[in-house]
Amino acid sequence: MVEWRVAEGEAIAEDQPVVDVMTDKALVEITAPEAGVIQRLHVARGEIAWVHAPLYAYLPEGAEEAPAGPAAVSAPAGEPGTRRAAPDEASLEQEAPLEVGRGPYGRIPAAPAVRRLLREHGLDLEAVPGSGRQGRVLKEDVLRYLEQGEAPRRESQAGARAKAATPETASPAPGREAVRVEPLRGVRAVMAKRMVEAASTIPHFQYGEEIDVTALLALRERLKPRAEALGSKLTLMPFFMKAMALAVREAPILNARLSDDASEIHYLASVNVGMAVDSRAGLLVPNVKGVEGRTLLEVAAEVARLTEAARAGKVSQEDLKGGTISISNIGALGGTYAAPIINAPEVAIVAIGKTQWLPRFDADDRVVKRAIMTVTWAGDHRIIDGGTIARFCNAWKGYLEAPETMLLHLG
Repeated sequence: MVEWRVAEGEAIAEDQPVVDVMTDKALVEITAPEAGVIQRLHVARGEIAWVHAPLYAYLPEGAEEAPAGPAAVSAPAGEPGTRRAAPDEASLEQEAPLEVGRGPYGRIPAAPAVRRLLREHGLDLEAVPGSGRQGRVLKEDVLRYLEQGEAPRRESQAGARAKAATPETASPAPGREAVRVEPLRGVRAVMAKRMVEAASTIPHFQYGEEIDVTALLALRERLKPRAEALGSKLTLMPFFMKAMALAVREAPILNARLSDDASEIHYLASVNVGMAVDSRAGLLVPNVKGVEGRTLLEVAAEVARLTEAARAGKVSQEDLKGGTISISNIGALGGTYAAPIINAPEVAIVAIGKTQWLPRFDADDRVVKRAIMTVTWAGDHRIIDGGTIARFCNAWKGYLEAPETMLLHLG
């Protein structure tokens, strides 16, 4: 739970933003399904909201308080969205149970994990008040009971001393700050898992090159006023993507992927170029679909849209799926070289370094000032060898160093 946009007792309108939650993909904004009044906020800021558990309860506009209680909106499962639950499944605390603290068969409802937690702390199920439906004892109920000091402690003195000596709980030495602990959740947790999987299962190899983008910078400066007049911000990224889609024609294996059992190579028809964005939620890689069939202005519009959405942490699930090859523009932050990790199941990624004005020799052996950009490729060595990625990079480089040649291949 990231942030509540409303407070208890506040009136809400249909589709009004109510709460921001962090999923394993992005920051999701949940809106009100209809107009009404907020009755209760079930989850505090910073806590975990369990799937299908109530997020907040509200009284629909024009309705009177019913015995079954107000309607509730539950935490989303999978794709972001909202759901108005029926009163019998949403109003967990308002519904009258068959018997206080008992389920339909006379037993106190509790999940196996909760019963295990009770056994670990030597507690009886009957001793813990349940806040769930029909008196169900939830994990939060057990933890709250333990925090209140009403449960017997089984921690030995030796264990207590060891716990007190840990860096997280020990008193900091004079002049030194205590260690700040932050849970790894949401996008960052998924990124950590996927990066470990990619680095440990894909044999990476790197290939570096320098690209003279002097002509490309000049072309962009000439086209920028026209693009701005049409409402588009023209950066270098659309040129990188268009040139990449053209280079794929000469080395289609760069736009392929391996089957799950690594027995087949699937060549993909559409070039969906992903771009790594450093968002407040963590690293996101949305992709521009079908770059080979879009104009430069259309690619620029998609780049702007995806960048804005990703930096706000609100990029859609569809924009994060289906990428075929990726670009990481580390140069935007001042980096010159990088060794990127492949965004599986893709088979290649390029890190673009910053552009520097450096001295170079021209055809007449005179020293001239040129705009030089460094790039570093990472390829999946199971299906891509050095020669293949070199030929691909040379084709891509050719389009970027002489951008007017791309006109010969535009449909």
